[in-house]
Amino acid sequence: QVHVAETGGGLVQAGGSLRLSCTAPELGFNAFPMGWFRQAPGKEREPISCINSNGDGTYYADSVKGRFTISRDNAKSTLYLQMNSVKPEDTAMYYCAPSYSFTLQLGCGRTFGAWGQGTQVTVSS
Repeated sequence: QVHVAETGGGLVQAGGSLRLSCTAPELGFNAFPMGWFRQAPGKEREPISCINSNGDGTYYADSVKGRFTISRDNAKSTLYLQMNSVKPEDTAMYYCAPSYSFTLQLGCGRTFGAWGQGTQVTVSS
């Protein structure tokens, strides 16, 4: 089963920035769309952003649009999420996952592989 590893989270003040990274060494990385998801305590995991396999198509949830930027470096098999102007409501565990499909309207389709440990982002007021 594919495993991913997320890094880059931490404690940051509102208005600040973080850059999250995700690697998937068991995956043919450049063949798949990749997405970022987050889960706050007591909430379901929600999709935040997705990027197609070659990196020229992106999707953002309304909650993060204009503040977060998803990117990928296929040569490094790494996915990134640049988080700017963070808000307390961004506090969550952040996960990445590959998917089999991508659309501009809906982002990533069904994901596959094991969820990683995630990386915790905590935004203070």
